Amino acid sequence: MTALNATLERIRPVDPVWIERARARQLELTKPPGSLGRLEEIANRLTAIQETLAPSADRARLVLFAGDHGVCAEGVNPFPQAVTAQMVANFLRGGAAMNALAGVAGLELRIVDAGVASLIPDIPGLIRRPIARGTANFCEAPAMMEQQARASLELGIEMAWTAEPLHLLAAGEMGIGNTTPASALTAALTGLPAVSVLGRGTGADEACMARKLSAIERALALHTRHIRTPLDLLARLGGFEIGAMCGLFLGAAARRTAALVDGFIATAAAALAVRFCPAVRDYLIPAHRSTEPGQAPLLELIGHRPLLDLEMRLGEGTGAALAVPVVRAAVAAFIGMATFASAGVAAAQEAS
Repeated sequence: MTALNATLERIRPVDPVWIERARARQLELTKPPGSLGRLEEIANRLTAIQETLAPSADRARLVLFAGDHGVCAEGVNPFPQAVTAQMVANFLRGGAAMNALAGVAGLELRIVDAGVASLIPDIPGLIRRPIARGTANFCEAPAMMEQQARASLELGIEMAWTAEPLHLLAAGEMGIGNTTPASALTAALTGLPAVSVLGRGTGADEACMARKLSAIERALALHTRHIRTPLDLLARLGGFEIGAMCGLFLGAAARRTAALVDGFIATAAAALAVRFCPAVRDYLIPAHRSTEPGQAPLLELIGHRPLLDLEMRLGEGTGAALAVPVVRAAVAAFIGMATFASAGVAAAQEAS
């Protein structure tokens, strides 16, 4: 049995009995019912995932996967592809926005080369696991061979299945041009026209946007009729870092760990994970609403609302990092507040 199949067999929906237990405890806490809004929802979900009325969000890790894309040959991005490797080096040296925000969140950060085209310098901390030096141009052929797509998923699963238990897992990405495959995946997953899910990514001008749309439409015309399974979808239209994030979400669900979903690219990976196994949605916590238009229909597909709306579109896992303190606050309130009985405070129905 492959690691992918074994992982899919382990994933189970959360037990709704634990959601009800969490809701019952929320009613005992010294606050008006529902007054902590979405914080209550978060705490209830972590209670159900961890199956305890004393959930934790202390141990949190973000795994950032980097990969390059053959479709960059179509001129879909204003930055040269070499920037992927340059930014990976920047992450490893601690100089990126992701490093700063992970530090604020107290978030452990791991950097994985899943398939970067250019040479990455020897810098301590890099996990070198390239599946290939970038995907193929999906305007001309499948982005990956089937075994490469499977390998990307199993790389993410491996990164989720760590020796030490974690309370929160998050996925980040780096890959010049990766809003193009993410938009293609979004169109294929939702059935929406490519133009409606297309955004500017790293700042494409009108000419670049036209090339980007053309590339996606040609890829969909070439590949859609051959797509039968989620693995086909990933292989024909995806990327190594997208597949690895999808695998991380699958692995998190199999290990009963909450998974924070970053922006547009990560949400495409999460929606693909839900296509592999619908029960994965019980473990997903979308972190923030991206300004990329393709994210909204993906959020509808996975059935969750994001926690934050800060008009961000950087990727890298930055939104997921910002959401970690919110999740920790939700848990702290749930386990730290006194009950009406223990505090000697009259509950609402008693006061009336």
